[in-house]
Amino acid sequence: MYSGPVAANGYGKMALDGVPEVVMILGPNHTGYGSGVSILTEGKWETPLGSLEIDNHLAKQVQSSSEIMDVDEVAHRYEHSIEVQLPFLQFLYNTSVKFVPICMMMQDLQTSREIATTIINQIKEKNYLIIASSDFTHYKPHDEAVRSDQTAIDAIMNLDDSKLNELGDSNKVTMCGYGPITVLLAAARKMSNVKTEFLTYKTSGDITGDKTSVVGYGSIIITRQ
Repeated sequence: MYSGPVAANGYGKMALDGVPEVVMILGPNHTGYGSGVSILTEGKWETPLGSLEIDNHLAKQVQSSSEIMDVDEVAHRYEHSIEVQLPFLQFLYNTSVKFVPICMMMQDLQTSREIATTIINQIKEKNYLIIASSDFTHYKPHDEAVRSDQTAIDAIMNLDDSKLNELGDSNKVTMCGYGPITVLLAAARKMSNVKTEFLTYKTSGDITGDKTSVVGYGSIIITRQ
């Protein structure tokens, strides 16, 4: 109810761009269960809109070419950051796309860049979509959250993976999924002729009217020209 309207801006843009061949979804590990970087290579995930299938072939390629990704169901079992993206994909594409879920407990810069390299090496010739799932600032007054999150937005807009990762790692911006976004930025930096576009930013206070303690949400897209 809080992040959905913000995320919908990004998916609205995606709806105008056709159906991707490949969907990679990266999210943080909130629970602490499982390995440091966890991927699943088979199965289906169910939502109220039905089920969406993991891209078995691609997921196995990504995992086998990585030295840091483990196939680990435990890390995904109670994690919400990836699954909340699936209904949007189902609404846009029904079951015509498959996805690859990667859950990150380790969010340091080196790990993020290694994941980015692995992913791009496997999908660079395809019509791909990478989704990085994260909230922005957690439980700060609205005005403070807006100021803090603007520094993260600036780093994202500049494709500055190092700066974004430093903001998250130092807790200057309390983003739960700064690692997945760092992966996205590092992947974008490997591609030529890319463009960033800021779509929207809101906090939970914009929904509830209570701005004493909010969570921030942003929607930003990066496209190849």
